[in-house]
Amino acid sequence: MFFQELAEVGKYDGIWACSSILHLPMNELVEVMRKMAVALKENGIIYTSFKYGTFAGERNGRYFTDMTEETFAEFLGEVRELEVEEQWTTSDVRPGRGEEKWLNLILRKR
Repeated sequence: MFFQELAEVGKYDGIWACSSILHLPMNELVEVMRKMAVALKENGIIYTSFKYGTFAGERNGRYFTDMTEETFAEFLGEVRELEVEEQWTTSDVRPGRGEEKWLNLILRKR
């Protein structure tokens, strides 16, 4: 199933979205995050990650929405059902990509 097809209500304790929803443009990302929030049980959590930065657009033939702590906080202002429980940055572990950074987030349903 695509995240855009998510229609469950209060079904999941957690949703794992590791480096996947970053391929959505901002308008679709807002809609998907809201659907994910609805699909969570009370106090459910979402793990997600984004390439670190402020870029939005095509890179190597794929769409990317990059995020920083600041841009994600601004974005989350449109998805009031969720709050950041924890966030941290990491380096990419794939060979030759150690300079690439990731923003990792654990979000909790309010």
